[in-house]
Amino acid sequence: MSRYDVVIVGGGHGGAQVAVMLRTQKFEGSIAIIGDELELPYERPPLSKEYFAGEKEFERIQLRPAKYWDEREVTMLLGKRVVSVDPVAHTVTTDGGEAIGYGKLVWATGGSPRMLPIPGGDLPGVQGVRTRADADAMKVASEAAGQIVVIGGGYIGLEAAAVLRKAGRKVVLLEALDRVLARVAGADLSRFYEQEHRDHGVDLRLGVCVDAIEGDTHATGVRLADGEIIPADLVIVGIGIIPATQPLIAAGAAGGNGVLVDRLCKTSLPDIYAIGDCAAHENDFAEGATIRLESVQNANDQANVVAKVIVGDEAPYHAIPWFWSNQYDLKLQTAGLSTGHDQAVLRGDPANRSFSVVYLKAGKVIAIDCVNATKDYVQGRMIVTAGLVATPDQLADTDTPLKELLAS
Repeated sequence: MSRYDVVIVGGGHGGAQVAVMLRTQKFEGSIAIIGDELELPYERPPLSKEYFAGEKEFERIQLRPAKYWDEREVTMLLGKRVVSVDPVAHTVTTDGGEAIGYGKLVWATGGSPRMLPIPGGDLPGVQGVRTRADADAMKVASEAAGQIVVIGGGYIGLEAAAVLRKAGRKVVLLEALDRVLARVAGADLSRFYEQEHRDHGVDLRLGVCVDAIEGDTHATGVRLADGEIIPADLVIVGIGIIPATQPLIAAGAAGGNGVLVDRLCKTSLPDIYAIGDCAAHENDFAEGATIRLESVQNANDQANVVAKVIVGDEAPYHAIPWFWSNQYDLKLQTAGLSTGHDQAVLRGDPANRSFSVVYLKAGKVIAIDCVNATKDYVQGRMIVTAGLVATPDQLADTDTPLKELLAS
C-alpha cells in the first residue's frame, strides 16, 4: 500500500492550492493529489466562459504545467475516485479498490452538478457543467443545435447563454424564480441582466416550472408545467451543485449540506480537513452563519489556511468573499454576501453600462455588486471589510469615491 504524508482528494482550485502552498511553506513531506479526472488541475470558471467560447485553449486554463508538479514532487493520482475513508487506519480506498495511506487528509472534492429529478432528466443531450469533458460536450452539441434551452438563471446559466448568443445560437433560458440571480443579488442587478440578455436575443422566461425533458434516445424538447413543449437539441442545466461528501459523511464526519469544518478547516475526524465548495463553515461575512461558499476565492483561501496549519502556523479563516462573472461585454464583480440585506443602493446609471449596487443591513455595508466599475469594486472590498456605516445618499453619490467614506 502506498502512503503519503498529505493526501489531497480533489484536483480543482482548492486541492491544487494546498499542494502549492505546502511547498511554498517549505513542507518537505510527501504529497499526493487524487483526482477523478485524467487532466492535471485546471481552472473551473472558464468552462462556462472563455473555454466554452473557444477563446482560451485548455493549456491556458491549467493551473500549473506538468513540469511544476514534477519539480515539486507532487504525485498525481489521476482518473481515480475515492469511495471510502477509514479515519482509524488513516486510509482511503479508490473505485479501483486501491488503498492509499495518509498522515493528513484534505477533502477538496467540490461537487457534482445538480441535475433535474424529472422524467427525461438523464437523457443524452441534457448537460451539466463541471468538467472539461462537460464543456467539450456542450461545445460539440451546440455547434449542431438548432435551439438550446438553458435551465437556471444563475451565473452558470447566464454565462452559457451569453456565449451561445455571441456564437449566433438560438437560446431559451428558463428560471423558476421571478428574477435571475435571485439567490445572489438584488432586484436592480437582476432586472439589468434580464434586459441585457433579452436585448441580445435570449428568449428569457421567468417563473416557469419544468415538468419533463422530451425525447426517446436524446433530448428533443423541454415540457413546462403548463404543457408547452419548447424544442431543444441541447439542454444545459445550471441549477447549482451537490457537495461531494458522501465518503466522509459515511466515515462519521459531521455535516449535512457539506462537511462541517471549524475555523482551521478541520472536520470532526482526526487529521482530516475539508475546503472549498464542499465545506460548511462559519463565515464572518454572513454574521457567523454556517454556509458553503461556491467560489474560487473561498477554495484558495481555505487551502492556504490548511497548508499553514499542517506546517504549524495556525491562522483561522477570515476572508472577504468575492465573485465575478463575464457576460457579453459586461464584467460583474462582487464583494461580500448580500443575503439578508434590508437596503440596496444604486450607485451610477445602469443605462451607462457601468454602475454598482451597494447592500446594507441595519445601516452597515455588507456587500457590493459592480458592473464595469472596477474602481468601485476595489474600494467596495475595503468598505465591506470595514463594515462601513453610511447613508444611502452618501453611497449613491458617484462624485465621492467609496474609500473617502471610510475617513468620514
